[in-house]
Amino acid sequence: MDLGISGKRALVCASSKGLGRGCAEALAAEGVHLVMNARGAEALEEAAAAIRAAHGVEVVTVAADVTTEAGRAQVLEAAADVDILVTNAGGPPPGMWTDWDRDDFIAALDANMLTPIALMKALVPGMIDRGWGRVVNITSVSVKSPVAVLGLSNSARAGLTGYVAGTSRQVAGKGVIINNLLPGIHDTDRATALDGGVSRAEGISVAEARKKREATIPAGRYGTAAEFGAACAFLCSQHAGFIVGQNVLLDGGATNATF
Repeated sequence: MDLGISGKRALVCASSKGLGRGCAEALAAEGVHLVMNARGAEALEEAAAAIRAAHGVEVVTVAADVTTEAGRAQVLEAAADVDILVTNAGGPPPGMWTDWDRDDFIAALDANMLTPIALMKALVPGMIDRGWGRVVNITSVSVKSPVAVLGLSNSARAGLTGYVAGTSRQVAGKGVIINNLLPGIHDTDRATALDGGVSRAEGISVAEARKKREATIPAGRYGTAAEFGAACAFLCSQHAGFIVGQNVLLDGGATNATF
């Protein structure tokens, strides 16, 4: 299927590895030129070089922390006229409700709610002026099925979801489509870190912790960055214009719900 987005430009945040990299790869495969952002310059440049070589698209890199005002300014200078925005940021650390104070919640909100909102406010007006745009926010399965030890993430991402629910419906008639992708467990550094925490807490190997969690997923495995990226690319496509303000689960069936 031709997604109809060849020649468009996209900003993909946190795209040097993991799910962000999967999204960048999938968009580049469709002929989309990229502005790639991540905090680590070395990994970012390696990813950008690989994508240029594989897909022949233009790739601009901005090594900056997009969750800070200064970092966002750097990114937005390079991405002022993008047609597609993919927001993404690492999740807050796990813990117990007794562990977190106000500063912890403010940090989580800055990274996983207020930063995506700031990027949308900066870039969506230009999309409206041009009559076309796509925004995909990478959030979390915890929006639909809260994870007890990820209370910071549950809270911040739920806030973003509420914002998108209203905003997406205000801009859809102007050609700008906003949706959220909700990953369950994918084979990324984040999953490895969480498995490591279970390993330490339960006195089992990381491999055993992973196997234990895979058993809770009907698909019987962790997701891949490539299949996540493919879903993202479709939501960014010409074919997704009637999908508005949705929260799309990619969790291998782990969330047991009718709706």
